[in-house]
Amino acid sequence: MLLTTTNNVEGKTISTYYGMVTGEAIIGANIFKDIFASITDIVGGRSGSYEKSLKDAKNIAVKEMIEAAQAHGANAIIAIDLDYETLGKDSGMMMVSASGTAIQLD
Repeated sequence: MLLTTTNNVEGKTISTYYGMVTGEAIIGANIFKDIFASITDIVGGRSGSYEKSLKDAKNIAVKEMIEAAQAHGANAIIAIDLDYETLGKDSGMMMVSASGTAIQLD
């Protein structure tokens, strides 16, 4: 499956547009990550636990989007957009959504 953020693929012809496909993942912050992130905020540096959680959520969202495209018979997804949003009371959860256009390339 070819994935791209562009609206076309140079040198290839789009023969079929299947429409928009999406994938979503929601992750919750737990108390241990919050404690370590607070320490990181104080002393500086990156929060590895949050970065790993976000990366995992992004991978889940992209995987779901690919599966939706494959269900249509697509061999590529163009115009991919990734969005990150906070959700829930006190913004205790993070949503990652992936969307794009499923197509058939010749």
